Order: sequence, then structure tokens, then C-alpha cells
Amino acid sequence: MYNTIGLIELNSIAKGIEAADTMVKAADVELTFSKPVCPGKFIILVYGDAGSVKTSMEAGNEKGAQYVVDKMLLANAHPQLVPAICGLSKVGQVNAVGIMEFFSIASAVAAADTAVKAGLVKLIEVRLGIGIGGKSFVTLTGDVSSVKEAVTVGIKNAEENGMLVASSVIPSPCNEVYANLL
Repeated sequence: MYNTIGLIELNSIAKGIEAADTMVKAADVELTFSKPVCPGKFIILVYGDAGSVKTSMEAGNEKGAQYVVDKMLLANAHPQLVPAICGLSKVGQVNAVGIMEFFSIASAVAAADTAVKAGLVKLIEVRLGIGIGGKSFVTLTGDVSSVKEAVTVGIKNAEENGMLVASSVIPSPCNEVYANLL
């Protein structure tokens, strides 16, 4: 199974589409998506084996050149990550809810992966820059202590590099709030 994710964020839609095409042609990767996000940026997410994703990312970065504003290569991504990014998470029972909000798309992806690896939590969604002014956020659920630990670990890097907007843990969300998260 593929477990490496590559993400490139560009500040040009035209160059983003061109970079996505280059990335897919450069190596045997799966294009999860390539799409515009707020405010006028473009993101590309690919996955595959580590070598293929690395080759694809190098080609996309070269093609995007000065239009690349952020990028990340995430080896050994947690299996919940891509479904949460694509809005396909299957969440059953909800206990506590954790929310992590970021200024960058790459920060949210990295935080979601770190958080879900830190504890017994389930990713609800990883929202990447669409309709929220280019920011991103992660929602997750689990028992209160696991959610607190996952959020603490997930936000650490973004907090250190100034990409964290805010985070919250709701120990027992009301049914109406939970229903609106799905």
C-alpha cells in the first residue's frame, strides 16, 4: 500500500495546473486532487511509494519555480489521512472533539498526521483552504485524554513556526454541533 504523500501549494492557478500535469507524468503517483483554493492559490496532492512521490515533487517544484509557496513530503502517512482530506472519513461514536486551525495548508496536513499517530483518535476532516480564506483546519474525535494529547502533539510544530491560528478541545459536544461537523 502507498503511504507517502506529497503536497505543493502555489500562488498561481495556471502554473499549478501545469505543475500537476508535470508531477503525474514524472512518476507513478496517484493524483488525489489538484484544485484552486482561497485566496487564489492552487494545491496539488499526490500519493504513492516514497521514491515516486519524491520524483514527482521534484518535478512539480521545478515546474512551479517561483510560484511555489509551500510544499511537504510526508513519508509513512497514517491511513486515515487521505480519506479525511477527501471528506471520506467514516466516524461512528463521537466523544470529545479536537479542532486545530492553521494559516497554511501544509501545516494542517502535517498536524493531522502527527495527531492521529499520537493517540487513539479518529480524524473527522482535514479541510484545506477552500472557502475559509486559505486557512486550514483539522477535526478529530476520541476519548477526552486522547483528543487532548493528539491536539497538543499536532499543533506543536505549527505553534513553533507561527502557522497555528488556534486549537480547542470540546469534551462533550452537543449533538447539533457534532452533526454539523460531518
